[in-house]
Amino acid sequence: MAILKIVTYGNESLRQKSKEISKISKKIRILAENMIDTMYKNNGVGLAAPQVGENIRMFVIDVSLDNEPYNPIVFINPKIIKKEGATHEKEGCLSFPNAFVDVRRYSYVKVKALDINGKPFIMEAKDGSLLSRAIQHEYDHLEGILFIDHSRNIFEAIKVLEENNLPTVQKDKMLDEKDIEDLLSNEDNKADNNE
Repeated sequence: MAILKIVTYGNESLRQKSKEISKISKKIRILAENMIDTMYKNNGVGLAAPQVGENIRMFVIDVSLDNEPYNPIVFINPKIIKKEGATHEKEGCLSFPNAFVDVRRYSYVKVKALDINGKPFIMEAKDGSLLSRAIQHEYDHLEGILFIDHSRNIFEAIKVLEENNLPTVQKDKMLDEKDIEDLLSNEDNKADNNE
């Protein structure tokens, strides 16, 4: 299969909302296989179609560990149908080479999507797991949202992007996410009180 070129931050196509896939054609299946190969080649855990220049609603994820067999999952026309809780962790993105910032995420998500054969499935990802964060990260790409928009500290994000010669943060795209931040602050306060 082909290794695809990854679109990097600064390319306006990463900010466009992606279109629904009306038919899972041979072309879509080949694109999914190429995306999986590209993800592995770049040591990623996920890759969305907009990151390879295709503004369609599809992403691939594989969160298997080094000692486990590959387990790629294809999500076509996904919808996050439930989200709750809060977590934060350093996150990176193949479209932002070497840049990692602390971002807010929901700790639990439930998503429904079609697989590569057009069969519907529902998946839950809990406890702020890598799978939970990857689903949210890749889903965001389909909405034209980037991981730095979830940054807990805009100054950290600006510094990291600058250090990696990437365009600066688009302040108008930063997400408020007061609900998640309030949950995180409550957890931080509990942890401080238990010390």
